[in-house]
Amino acid sequence: MATTLKIAAGQMCSSSDLSQNARVVKKLLKKAVENNVKVLFLPEAADYLSRDASHSVQLAENSHEKFILVIQQEVKAMYESASGPDADKGIFVAVGVHEPAKGENAGKKVQNNQLWISNKGEILQRYQKPHLFDISITNGPILKESNSVEPGSAILPPFPVNDDKYSKFKVGLAICYDIRFPELSLRLRKLGANILTYPSAFTTKTGEAHWLELGRARAIDSQCYVVMAAQSGEHNVYADSDVPADGKKKRESYGQSVIIGPWGDVLAKGTTYLERGGVDSDGDYYDLVEAELDLATLEKIRTDLPVFTHRRPEIFGYEV
Repeated sequence: MATTLKIAAGQMCSSSDLSQNARVVKKLLKKAVENNVKVLFLPEAADYLSRDASHSVQLAENSHEKFILVIQQEVKAMYESASGPDADKGIFVAVGVHEPAKGENAGKKVQNNQLWISNKGEILQRYQKPHLFDISITNGPILKESNSVEPGSAILPPFPVNDDKYSKFKVGLAICYDIRFPELSLRLRKLGANILTYPSAFTTKTGEAHWLELGRARAIDSQCYVVMAAQSGEHNVYADSDVPADGKKKRESYGQSVIIGPWGDVLAKGTTYLERGGVDSDGDYYDLVEAELDLATLEKIRTDLPVFTHRRPEIFGYEV
């Protein structure tokens, strides 16, 4: 069984064009495979960002066909064209997407989900974000995610990267605003996670204040590797005829995709929205940050500083 794992966090700037966003992800996949990355973590809302709640519900109806299925097919093709042992063929992917809500919220709201796609292109895990970003920042954004998103109601137990070579690496899924709730990371650690992932579309205001601090805190709390793949820049969520009179697209994300070690050390870090590079010949922006995860390092930290054996849940009256 492998005790090291090369991963990457992909950075992009999703628009409301599902096909364009799928094209960017395919470029990230290609670059990651060329660099021998085994797991690619992609941001929240990689499939699209919308201008309002009704627009999001409309776009989500096409997310599976125009984005999710395209990514699955690309991953499957990479697997089929690769040689060698099954566990080393192709790439595994964690990606943030929207999917239509069901039941009483069908046609009214969407789910903000993170999917785990195997190296064969199969969706094996699905996590629905429970903590919704309803905030009003002084001199900053006013966002009410609950207008368009149906909250999840369960923690997804951590799972192995695969059942073969990388089975010792256990992934715990969370999304963006979840990072502000340490009880989730603690629960995932207790359930066996050693990698936590927070795909995000952080606002510039909260990103400048808290992005790295929150990531390092969750890594230190849980003694896990933390992966934060980020949206970066001003999102084009309007058709040309609908752009506001002031020309501003109204939605901007902080960026700075980051991979953090279980000691709280930053292993790899991308640029913020203020520093990011330009676009390619297709007009696409994307970037990749990479790191190698080492279970021996993680286990030494957990052994030398065994905080989970020192926890006193009986004092607080509940167990996470």
